[in-house]
Amino acid sequence: MSALEFDRVSFTYAGASSPVLLDASLEVPEGAFVLLVGATGSGKSTLLRLAKPEIAPAGTLDGVVRALGESVRSLDPLASARAVGYVFQDPDAQVVCDTVWHEMAFGLENLGVPEREMRRRVAECCNFLGIEPWFRMRTADLSGGQRQVLALASALVMRPRILLLDEPTSMLDPLAEKRFLSLLFRANRELGVTVVVATHAPETMLDYATCALALEGGAVREVPLAELAVEAEAPLRVPDRGRARDVARRPPSVRSSRSNDQQSPVFLRKVVEKARSMTEDAGPARVPAPDASLAHPKAEKNVLVADDVWYRYGRDGSWVLRQLDLSVGEGEVRAIVGSNGCGKSTLLSVLAGALWPARGRVTNALRESQALLPQTPRALLSRETVADELMDWSRAGGYGRAEADLALGRMGLADAAGRHPYDLSGGQQQLLALEKLLLVRPRLLLLDEPTKGLDRAARERMARRLVSARSEGTTILVATHDMGFVRAAADSVSLMFDGGMAVTEPTDEYFASSWLW
Repeated sequence: MSALEFDRVSFTYAGASSPVLLDASLEVPEGAFVLLVGATGSGKSTLLRLAKPEIAPAGTLDGVVRALGESVRSLDPLASARAVGYVFQDPDAQVVCDTVWHEMAFGLENLGVPEREMRRRVAECCNFLGIEPWFRMRTADLSGGQRQVLALASALVMRPRILLLDEPTSMLDPLAEKRFLSLLFRANRELGVTVVVATHAPETMLDYATCALALEGGAVREVPLAELAVEAEAPLRVPDRGRARDVARRPPSVRSSRSNDQQSPVFLRKVVEKARSMTEDAGPARVPAPDASLAHPKAEKNVLVADDVWYRYGRDGSWVLRQLDLSVGEGEVRAIVGSNGCGKSTLLSVLAGALWPARGRVTNALRESQALLPQTPRALLSRETVADELMDWSRAGGYGRAEADLALGRMGLADAAGRHPYDLSGGQQQLLALEKLLLVRPRLLLLDEPTKGLDRAARERMARRLVSARSEGTTILVATHDMGFVRAAADSVSLMFDGGMAVTEPTDEYFASSWLW
C-alpha cells in the first residue's frame, strides 16, 4: 500500500486565475524518504498542505489525495493526526505554548489521549530526540535549531505514519542542519515513518533520500538523485562585486536625485516600531537611544558603529551580546554569520533601534532612512493583494505604479498581482517584502535570513537586487546561514561568537582562511 498518493490533483487558490497544481500525480511508498523540489512558488507547500486537511488551503480542488489508502477528506482529526504529521518551515508558526513540555503535550491533550499514555509518548520522544536536558525550558528561550527540533518532536509525539516537512532546515546553521537531518533520518529508518521533505537544498539530504520528485508547471515528475547532486555544485551567478563597490562610493548627490525628504521617508520608522512590538521586552536595563549625529572617532567613513555593546532579555537573563564591536562602511554589503542562537537577529534589532543596549553605544548615521526585513516577512505584509502591497508606501516613498509593476516582474509575480500575499509561498513572501522595502530606496537595509525558502534562481535574483541597491548607495547588513549567498553578494563577513565578533574579513579572504567553508 502506498503511504501517500495524489491522483490527478489540480488546485486553484480562491480568486486566482490559474491553477497552482495541474493534473499532478505521485505515489510515495511506505518507508520512503522523498525529496520534493521545485522553483520558488511552484506549489510545493500547497501540495504538502493538501495532504493535511486541518491546514489545507482554501480554493478549488479536483482529484483525490490519499493517505494510507484513505481519502484525506474523509479523515477526522484523530485519524488525521495518526496518519499525517506536518512540520512548518518556520517553527514559530507551529510552536504555540510557553514551555517545551507543554508544547509536546498540546496535541495529545487536544485529542484526549489518557494522561498515562501521554506521559509515555512524551518521555519516549524526548529520549529518542535527545531533548530531555531542555524539557522544562521556556520555548521563547530556545535557539532556532532547538525550536525546529521541538516542532519535529511535537509532530512525532503524535506517532504519525507519514511526516511532511516544508523547508525544515532553511533557518538552521549548517551544523544544526546536520543534527536535525540525522534525527529525521532516524525517525525514517528506526521508526518506519515515511518522510516527504520540500526543500531548495536537496544536496544536504541526498545521503538520506530514497527518491526525489520535482514539481514543474503544476505537474510532478521523478528526478534522479544524481541530477540534484550535480545542480548543487555550481556557485551562484551574480554581477561582479568590485564594479558595484566603485559605484557605491560615489558622492550621494551622484547616486540619487531624490530630495532629502524622499530619501528619508518617515514611514520607514514604522518598520522599526513594528519590530520593537514583536520583540520581547528587554526589562529595565535600558538606556536612551543613542544620538545618530555622534561621530565615532575611529571610523570617519563608517555609517554604522557598535561600540562595546551588551544586551540581554530581562534583568536576570544571560547576555546575548557582550563586548560587541562592529563598524560598517557606507555602501558596503556586510554578512553576519554564526550558529543558531548566537545573537544575529538581536544584533540587527539593536542596530535598527528596535532594542536598546544595556551598555555600550550604537551610532547609526542612516537611522532616518533605514529598513529592517525580519525573519518573518508577514510582519511587513498587510494589504489584500500583492499589487496593493507594493503600492502601500508609494506616496511617502515617491514612486508610482510603473515602479511597482517593474518590481512585480523582477519577482516573477506579474501573474499574481491580484492574489493575497498570504497565499504566496514563503519564498515569494520574502521577495515581496524585500521589493516593498527597496521601492523606497532606504540608505540602510538590514536583512534577517533573507534567502530562506528561496530556490537557486530566486537566491541569484535576490543577490542581484542587493548588488544593484548597493550600487545606488545603499548600505546592507545581512544575517544569514546561506554561505553560498554570502560568497555571491557580500563584500565582507563578520563571524559572531560568544556574544561578540570573532573575526571580520573581506569575503574572499574569509572563505580562503576558513576551515569549515
